[in-house]
Amino acid sequence: MTQTLLFACDLSAENRAAFARAIRLANENGARLDVIHVLDPYLPRRVLHDLEEAVVADMQAILTDVREDYALPEPSVLLQTVAGATYAEIIREAHDREVDMIVLGAHRKRGQPDLVAGTTLARVLRSAPCPVLSATQPANRDWQEILVPVDFSLASRNTLREALKRFPEARLTLLHAWDIPGERELGSDNDYARWRDREVERLRCQLERETDQLIGELDSVPEVELVLEQGEPLEVLLTRLRRQPPDLLALSSRGQLGRHSHITEALLAEPHCDIMLCRAW
Repeated sequence: MTQTLLFACDLSAENRAAFARAIRLANENGARLDVIHVLDPYLPRRVLHDLEEAVVADMQAILTDVREDYALPEPSVLLQTVAGATYAEIIREAHDREVDMIVLGAHRKRGQPDLVAGTTLARVLRSAPCPVLSATQPANRDWQEILVPVDFSLASRNTLREALKRFPEARLTLLHAWDIPGERELGSDNDYARWRDREVERLRCQLERETDQLIGELDSVPEVELVLEQGEPLEVLLTRLRRQPPDLLALSSRGQLGRHSHITEALLAEPHCDIMLCRAW
């Protein structure tokens, strides 16, 4: 069955990097690229009819320009407009077309995590039936280094499975942030230090077993490295992104943005790389 990628085009200059990445992914995966633009449903019917033709023409012109800028062949592509609430129509079209991935441009309110929750990107993440890619980097940048934060959750396992399956030629770094009670009070005590080291090693073994189990389900897998670092998960992740930014961050999307997904909000507000967000299961 041919894969289908869905790209939501808003005709803006900021959207071009994501458009180029969507074209490249479609070519590399032999997928059909469905490009949609969501129109205001409250416009008069005659205006909507005229606007549809103009928008499709603009999408075709942008498609041609982006392909020429990045020297990309044209994939099998379908350009369409739909009318409705932007985030709702993107989700509806993703379900109706049974797409394998949704590609969107970046959240524009950079540096403002508290404003992420109400954006189209955040609303799509809450209900998307498939992985969602937020693309900001030039499409000629290969995804060779992929960072995957991991823990013992169902969401984390699903995200790791997606990354292993989708990028068999890449190098995956699995990052786990750990913290053990008593470090501040007893960190200098020799007996405590030995106990802590045993616990961290036990944690590493558990993560390695879970990773090996997922790898065993696949025919072809990428190179994988497991890294354990002490600290609060968001700080550990942000430090890693600043020190050694990957080409792609594969992240679990959990629950309602604006309630307890502060990691996701911070990363969407200030992206250091392209981000693939995966549903919890």
